[in-house]
Amino acid sequence: MKKEKDLQAELAQRKFHKPNPLLYFIYYVVGRTKLLGKKYHPHYEYVDKIGKHKGPAFIIWNHQSRRDHTFITTAAWPRRINIVCGYNEFFREHLAWPLKMNQIIPKKVFCNDVPSLRAMRSIIQKGGIVAFSPEGTSSIFGDNQPIVPGTGRFLQVFGVPVFMAYLKGSYLTNNKVDIEDRIGEVFCKTKLLFTPEDLKKMSPQEIDDKINEEFHHDDYKWNKEAHIKYVAKDGQITKGLSDILYRCPKCGHEYEMEAKDNYIKCKHCGNGATMDNEYNLIKFDESCVIPDTPTDWAHEERQLLINEIRKDPNYSFSIKVKVGYLPKDHYVPKETTSEICGEGIYTIDHKGLHFKGTKHGEPWEFDLSYKEVWTYPMTVDVTIFSLFVNEEYYDFFPETPCAAKVIMLTEEMHRYHINRFKNFPWFDYMYEGKELGIDLKDK
Repeated sequence: MKKEKDLQAELAQRKFHKPNPLLYFIYYVVGRTKLLGKKYHPHYEYVDKIGKHKGPAFIIWNHQSRRDHTFITTAAWPRRINIVCGYNEFFREHLAWPLKMNQIIPKKVFCNDVPSLRAMRSIIQKGGIVAFSPEGTSSIFGDNQPIVPGTGRFLQVFGVPVFMAYLKGSYLTNNKVDIEDRIGEVFCKTKLLFTPEDLKKMSPQEIDDKINEEFHHDDYKWNKEAHIKYVAKDGQITKGLSDILYRCPKCGHEYEMEAKDNYIKCKHCGNGATMDNEYNLIKFDESCVIPDTPTDWAHEERQLLINEIRKDPNYSFSIKVKVGYLPKDHYVPKETTSEICGEGIYTIDHKGLHFKGTKHGEPWEFDLSYKEVWTYPMTVDVTIFSLFVNEEYYDFFPETPCAAKVIMLTEEMHRYHINRFKNFPWFDYMYEGKELGIDLKDK
């Protein structure tokens, strides 16, 4: 009897080694040509050159876009590196083969994943270099996310040198609101961040704090000074921007923002702005209320949520969603990240995250606490959000374009109740006079 195919089991059992020299060389060369890396006009600065390092090491980088892999590979040359990538990407038919050939390591983001840890340990023990983003996902709003709690302890366990690749401009080249590239310039600087001796002397929290500080960056604010032009296809510089800038800063209506061509406008009150090729927001007129940058706009949305959930102990946000899953016996097509398998209502309240609906024609529901979930893995863009439930990956496709709100709301519910996934010190102003981690205060 023919054995049924199980892609997930096969991936869990995969053995990892350094990438094949010939295949890696081809990948490197392509990454230096206009077919891939060169068209983004990358610039490299080597404070400490990774390629000259002998022996095992980690590379960490501030994850700005899905194009980062080509810049990291070039920055580390001639060392062959094993990059860590989101688990779900290994089930997309156009990516499965190149990810396997380049010995990319799958990781279930924001949850325990023993096979990925085993794979990383194997590479380090063989004297290789593992590259991963401690943020766990690429930038959503243009600035960096806090790194995953426990990163410092993880690095201490291995005790090998840790290099940092610091990117600027990659988010403006390829962001979470539009899958099309905006061609401009990208900058990458490498340096040795921690020696083995540093890791021994520092506490895990000190390591985490240093990484967060080193990663501190906002591409939109940076380009206010850099003045680099990023050319969008067909002039669609604001395409998809309303997926993250979902609330009008003038009238307060949500999901009324229209982002099209080179403008973003509230359909309810007319408030809006145009955007130039440097990502500057230019108000229609002086009556308009527009934050300085898209990142500032998103921060204002977050602060409103921080205040709102504290004012209302019965706060609840529900949305109708379709559910996507990863089939075990075949890959999903290039333009998709999962296959639709059900639908239902997704709810966020003070008790946690809840879903009630169907999966594969059968009733399906779950309840997750903020101890289990503090944020979401991101796939291609912010039209969807994703989650691991019982270690299985699912996409949620909201009927209303509210994925950005779901992400921020979940993070801030977690911080209010648990606060293990802390925000940055430079955002302390958002929480001034407000309680954090209230569910753990008496424990």
